[in-house]
Amino acid sequence: MSATASPARAAPRLRVPDAALPGLGVLAVLAALELVVRAGLISGRFFPPPTDIFSALVRQLGESAYWSAILHTLEGWAIGLAIAIAIAVPVGLALGFSEILYHATRPIVEFLRPVPSVALVPLAILVYGTGLQSKVFLVAFAATWPLLIHTIYGARDLDPVQLETARSFRIRRTDRILRVTLMGAVPYIVTGLRIASATALILAVTAELIIGSEGLGRSINIARQGGAVDEMYALIVTTGLLGWALNSLFAVGERRVLHWHPSQRREAS
Repeated sequence: MSATASPARAAPRLRVPDAALPGLGVLAVLAALELVVRAGLISGRFFPPPTDIFSALVRQLGESAYWSAILHTLEGWAIGLAIAIAIAVPVGLALGFSEILYHATRPIVEFLRPVPSVALVPLAILVYGTGLQSKVFLVAFAATWPLLIHTIYGARDLDPVQLETARSFRIRRTDRILRVTLMGAVPYIVTGLRIASATALILAVTAELIIGSEGLGRSINIARQGGAVDEMYALIVTTGLLGWALNSLFAVGERRVLHWHPSQRREAS
């Protein structure tokens, strides 16, 4: 009786969890930057090694001025974004629901929307000075447009079958607006809000850099002028982490608000 050779078993493959991939990617990039700077391919005078940057970041965690700068940036971001929401959502719904208003105001919207907010810095300084009010003005102006456009499109992109079904069941006009029209626009509004939040943070830091308002942007300028390059980059990293945290917060809120939406059900599955 001849013995049959058993097939060789394939070696088990190491599978990295999907949740760990972003962290591994970040670590790989940081390690590559560390090696490039340490090898002298990039001057450490202008770009310190990541280990030095994060050491400076850890040192600043114990300084009150660091947290004060973050709070001032968040203050301008929050006030400006709140003003943008108060303007863009009701105006966008009104323009989206009314064909007459939409076509009458479209040239004005298309003219003002592409205007760079930074171009309004001289106007902001002239009217409001170099304090919080100028920063809030620039943040509100920049954040209004993406939210307004998304709200308009959300109000106009409604399923006619849903509207006809609501009419056939003789649902009151107020209920149709609240439960059908408005609910259909909510996914667009939430998406516009996430984009407006990121835009608001960018303009808050930009205003602090250019105008000199209190916040992370001003601290970055002070570190640059003082030659503290590692602290400057640590503050830049802080702005990135702050933006990532705010975006994650809005993403969690979006999943909660739109738990009934098909897109969220697909992601959950």
